Amino acid sequence: MLLLVGLGNPNPNNSNNRHNVGFLLIDSINSKFKLSKQKPKFKGLLTTGQIEEQKVYAIKPLTFMNNSGICIKELIDYFKIDAKNVFVFHDDMDIDIGKIKVKFGGGNAGHNGIESLDKNIGKNYTRIRIGIGRPKKNSTGADHVLDNFSIEEKQNISKVADNIVDCISTLIKKDLDLFSSKVNQK
Repeated sequence: MLLLVGLGNPNPNNSNNRHNVGFLLIDSINSKFKLSKQKPKFKGLLTTGQIEEQKVYAIKPLTFMNNSGICIKELIDYFKIDAKNVFVFHDDMDIDIGKIKVKFGGGNAGHNGIESLDKNIGKNYTRIRIGIGRPKKNSTGADHVLDNFSIEEKQNISKVADNIVDCISTLIKKDLDLFSSKVNQK
């Protein structure tokens, strides 16, 4: 079993924030692969289904970004999912908008959602870091991630989301280099 996690904040006012790019990815995956209707479970909105003959759970934690690990810990304990089969989609200011980087394990680079996951499930899971770019002058990092995407940024993010969904079978086979290459060259 695999678990796909999209990080974000559940407040409806945050739905177009840069910090909510993980939620956007889960919505795209749910739609493309016709996963089940979202149900509130494990302090999140959970869907289930199959991708490439693989049983998949997808979740958007409702615990707010800083406590995402609590939701994921409950779910992986209940379904006995190994952390190495967890894939987390999240925003990253150190990557240009419209680009991604993928890695297994590593540090949290100051991302509070990743820090919460590391504390609750360890560091041995795959992170799909989706670029949201650096803040403009006169803007803090916190303001930047909580601001809404511009129209141009939203178009870039929609394109990268489509690319990720198109290449998801490569990701779930854990061919991270090929996945990253395919998504970034489209």
